[in-house]
Amino acid sequence: MTDISWGGIALAALFAAFTGFNDAGALVGMGLRIPGFRPVTGLVLLAAAVAAAPVVLGTAVAATLGRRLVAFDGADAGLAVAAGVGGAILVTAALSARGLPTSLTLALIGGIAGAGVGAHTAVNWPVVGLVLLVAAGSPVAGALAALAVTKLVGALPAPEGAGRRLRRLHAGALIATCLAYGANDGQKMLAVWAAVQSGGPAAPAASPAALAIVTGCFLVGGMIGLPRLAAALAGQLTSGRQDAVVVTELSGAGVVLGTAALGAPVSMTQSLSGAMVGTGLSGGARRVRWRGVARLGRAWLLTLPAAFAVSAVGCLTLEAIR
Repeated sequence: MTDISWGGIALAALFAAFTGFNDAGALVGMGLRIPGFRPVTGLVLLAAAVAAAPVVLGTAVAATLGRRLVAFDGADAGLAVAAGVGGAILVTAALSARGLPTSLTLALIGGIAGAGVGAHTAVNWPVVGLVLLVAAGSPVAGALAALAVTKLVGALPAPEGAGRRLRRLHAGALIATCLAYGANDGQKMLAVWAAVQSGGPAAPAASPAALAIVTGCFLVGGMIGLPRLAAALAGQLTSGRQDAVVVTELSGAGVVLGTAALGAPVSMTQSLSGAMVGTGLSGGARRVRWRGVARLGRAWLLTLPAAFAVSAVGCLTLEAIR
């Protein structure tokens, strides 16, 4: 690594650790309903996907987050990025403290746009609008996909060898979920690294040192946050069966992988939440905990404007005291 900004590395490392803290528990925690599943195994697979997916599947989502929304340039670019990342972390942490595993990706989009406004940098509003449109549609797509997958797979698990078959199906679904996360939602960490180092998102993906730092910090954050957040998402939307976990994971992963191919940043949490609702609806509307759905929806609606405002004010404040 050349022309290193150590302050930028510290900020990117902090963001990666917080991403693991916020995201890993909600994703891995879904598998707690599967007998014999070890959360640490899921966490390691998720971290491996964070490192491998950008190399194997590219960095289109990181490019959207890092350059297409707002192109921070000039001497004050570092302050603007710090304000955007800081605003996203503060808002997500505040909501998580209330037991709401909201979308850090959504917060980062709001934070980046708000920092752009605060730094008097041109914001690409059409791209922001398109990204938000895709993000709004991802829970719906997840629900529809879950309904379709439920019909395709039929009644799961099979009467004989049910436990073994369920574990195998869950292993495949978990791998798909981890890969989808690394290809889309997890790339926000690369976008932050690239922004604080004033480079493109392909640079950290091609740097073993950068990938090692990002992945290591993500893993540490996930290990810290797992005990507290593991069952938060899985327990508040539905009261479904064990086999519903497999359907939910496959459906959410399919939606997120599809949006990653388009370079559209989508929250894995949002897609999986929609898939949970769709899986619950397949057994009747009473199986969905609508109060939890409404509570999570309110958190999503609050996340982006709150991060936008906090980041814009933070950027203006940093410039004033600089």
